[in-house]
Amino acid sequence: MSTDITRMNPGTLPDAGKIGYSQISIAGSGPLAFVSGQVAWKPDGSAVPGTLAEQTATVIENLRSALAALNAAPKDIVQMRIYLTELTSQTQEVVMSQLLRFLDGVQPSLTGIGVNALAAADLQIEIEMTVQVPA
Repeated sequence: MSTDITRMNPGTLPDAGKIGYSQISIAGSGPLAFVSGQVAWKPDGSAVPGTLAEQTATVIENLRSALAALNAAPKDIVQMRIYLTELTSQTQEVVMSQLLRFLDGVQPSLTGIGVNALAAADLQIEIEMTVQVPA
């Protein structure tokens, strides 16, 4: 069973690779896991951090934990969706700077979405992902 993911930035679309993601990701024949949106909630129930940078760090910790549970790594991420309660160039920079470090050169398909609210009033970011489960 193959777990290869082909990533594409065709010349007929804007070159998303320049900013760290792919326009198209094609998953091989392996099973896919759909990871629910992760927010800045910690397993121990401690308080949600106050800043977007701190919340993003917690969300990425949760993404790492989900990948570990799947015996997967960032290279296995097919697609990510990022939901922000304030979608601006400044908030995108805060999130993407940390997300690019987490992805370490991997460029999954990615969508950023501005929303009015998330599951709780103090949450500013949520990230979900589709992962091809390694064989």
